[in-house]
Amino acid sequence: MKNFTILCVMAYSSLAYAQNKIDFEEYDLDNGLHVILHEDHSTPIAAVTVLYHVGSKNEDPERTGFAHFFEHLLFEGSENIGRGDFDSYVTNAGGALNANTSQDRTFYYELLPSNQMELGLWLESERMLHANIQNIGVETQREVVKEEKRQRVDNQPYGSWLENMMKRLYTEHPYNWVPIGSMDHLNAAQLDEFMNFYKKFYVPNNATLSIAGDIDIEKTKGLIHAYFGEIPRGAEVVQPTVQEPELGGEKTATIYDNIQLPAIIMGYRMPPQTSDDAYALQMASSVLSGGPSSRMYKRLVDQDQSALQVFAFPFSLEQGGAFITFSLANASKTIEDMVPALEEEILNLQNDLISEREFQKIQNQMESNFIQSNSKMAGIAESLADYHTYFGDANYINTEIDRYRSVTREDIQRVAKKYLVKDNRVVLRYLPKSEEPAE
Repeated sequence: MKNFTILCVMAYSSLAYAQNKIDFEEYDLDNGLHVILHEDHSTPIAAVTVLYHVGSKNEDPERTGFAHFFEHLLFEGSENIGRGDFDSYVTNAGGALNANTSQDRTFYYELLPSNQMELGLWLESERMLHANIQNIGVETQREVVKEEKRQRVDNQPYGSWLENMMKRLYTEHPYNWVPIGSMDHLNAAQLDEFMNFYKKFYVPNNATLSIAGDIDIEKTKGLIHAYFGEIPRGAEVVQPTVQEPELGGEKTATIYDNIQLPAIIMGYRMPPQTSDDAYALQMASSVLSGGPSSRMYKRLVDQDQSALQVFAFPFSLEQGGAFITFSLANASKTIEDMVPALEEEILNLQNDLISEREFQKIQNQMESNFIQSNSKMAGIAESLADYHTYFGDANYINTEIDRYRSVTREDIQRVAKKYLVKDNRVVLRYLPKSEEPAE
């Protein structure tokens, strides 16, 4: 035990000092665009990113899928960029680009050779001011989104789990639907509805421009002013304020899917990602399924051999989220073979403090994950934007690890008792279509 303690202390100490302080400057343009700049000359690369504080939770319930649709639509070009040319500008410059949409945000980035950083500024300013929203682009992207839904949800085993979970966990809050949205809503939408969405949310005062890499900060400030300074400020964007009532008891559903192995998915409603309890739940998930030595893995996969895979993770969101456990049955095993062990491991977490050894292990995991997330320029730029948007403090990139360190063993036990209870959960049973009863 003494040797183990020494090794843990050494690992903890090395991780604690592995990440140097990340320096940055931030300021607002007169039009409300928030700018964050991190200068690092270690590699000749610059990440140019823009986060818009708009996700699926900002949509009209009768027009779901708009935020994700815009992620695609705004690669269609602009008044000064031809259709299909957005990608080619970046790839011809030796860079890469992409975007993603969540319930809370839409995020675009270009990763470029640092001598091409200005190209990223021009592209993103065009996206913000001059997007080309025309019927031809809308119709093209409708088909793209439909195909994405077919590949990632309709034809993907267990692909509908998030949609089926969220619509039961949340009944009033717009987390009720997922970013892919409704194809019927997108088909019914008219061009002016897309234009109004763009004018409402794609405004500088609803965006964070974050750049990290081999840049000269003073020169970059001048370029930012030139490309973004004249973009008009939009109306203030108000985030949803819907208060979700208590779940009021366990909800269950059986989903017959095109699968071979049964699965059980349990989702527990959890607090916003900025809350102290969300950090404790993150650490609880590591206790349960943070690798082959975790409790659920050892119990269901190694010992009982009832599960082929098992994991737990917090799906953290700005105004809530879901703590998920997912267990996939081993060959010839059933959901009933897995449930008792799953519930017993959660009960153990509620009834007994985790050991000091487990606690030290998950602290090390948290620190390692934190450091790795900020090991690349794109990750730094994204983290700075996220921390500013959700926490109101970009310096969390340097201090957030202290919130994990402040979580105690008692906190982990407390949040397990508070949130991981039957009255606060939805249970989805996924079974092969061959087992569906005949009508």
